[in-house]
Amino acid sequence: MYIQSGDYNEITDRILEMDIRPQDLIVLLVAESDVLDLSGLIERLNQEKISFVGGLFPGVIHNSKLYKEGVVVKKLQAIGAPVIMTGLDKPEYEWPDFSAVLGDSQKPVTAWIMIDGLMSNIAHYLSGLYDRLGDRVNFIGGGAGALSLQQKPCLLTPDGMVQDAAVVALLDYDTHLGVKHGWKRLAGPIVATRTANNVVHELNWESAFRVYKTYIEKDCDCTLTPDNFFEVAKGYPFGISKSNAEEVIRDPISVNEEGGLVCVGEVPENTVLNIMKGNADNLIAAAAEAVEETLDRSKSTDIVRHTLVVDCLSRALFLGDRHEEELEQINQRIKAVRSEVSPQGMLSLGEISSYGEGYLEFFNKTIVIGSLY
Repeated sequence: MYIQSGDYNEITDRILEMDIRPQDLIVLLVAESDVLDLSGLIERLNQEKISFVGGLFPGVIHNSKLYKEGVVVKKLQAIGAPVIMTGLDKPEYEWPDFSAVLGDSQKPVTAWIMIDGLMSNIAHYLSGLYDRLGDRVNFIGGGAGALSLQQKPCLLTPDGMVQDAAVVALLDYDTHLGVKHGWKRLAGPIVATRTANNVVHELNWESAFRVYKTYIEKDCDCTLTPDNFFEVAKGYPFGISKSNAEEVIRDPISVNEEGGLVCVGEVPENTVLNIMKGNADNLIAAAAEAVEETLDRSKSTDIVRHTLVVDCLSRALFLGDRHEEELEQINQRIKAVRSEVSPQGMLSLGEISSYGEGYLEFFNKTIVIGSLY
């Protein structure tokens, strides 16, 4: 359900009109806006004893449209209370007992994850999460945060807004996943010879910005500076090679004072990178392929209840006016097979998915589509 309102009382009243059962979890995908009083919304939801979690995103998706205001509300069947972890900016943090939530049942489970997309150690956290949940769970979700790319509290919890945090909701569904990006290799390989979490300090033992600038200016016929970095670099992400799969994309978003490239997500030291380049046609075609992946995996007996779309913010910014074409491709293909299901989701700061319905991975500039059944 999409609610185009900035009034938290109206949003809560609409939620109360839903047939909410004890096992239902309300997931709120909130479009970043100065209009909505998030503290008031959290307080009212708590007053009504509604089980909820949520995230703040640069935009939300409903059918074939992107909205910069309002809320997408999903009522999802959970197998327990959502797990909320804070303080993830620290080197060590305490893990909850997920087995207490999962129990002994061997039924398929889907983990819906919302994470602070500007945390410095996302991949480290997701690796620990996978160690604890493993192949028994399919994963889908994305990074919350602001269009400004300035870190601030971005996850809604019953205890208030939090940052450097993650929310994991274990859902009583199986999932078919489609994961694609459509970016192609331009240059490389290059070695990330010195890194620290999500900052690449050196490429090939030289200043990362100087090396990256040399490659980019050869192709873009422009001058790359720290001031115009995001606008230019959104078309030239890094690719981390994976066997038998598309590269995992890492999105450089800014330059720090020492010439390091700040990325969304970690780049391990000595990672071999390629510089990637995209065009709108390839990216839109990749989104269509992601839909076909999730639909092809669905059997005629699978009754799809929800289709979740996690689409990267910088991907949408790169596509510009053509982003709606991508959303229309997704909507048309899903409606042709599941006319009663509306694709819904958000623009994310990094995408989370089981890679090929296996190992958990954090992506950039990628589109993830999950059919929950």
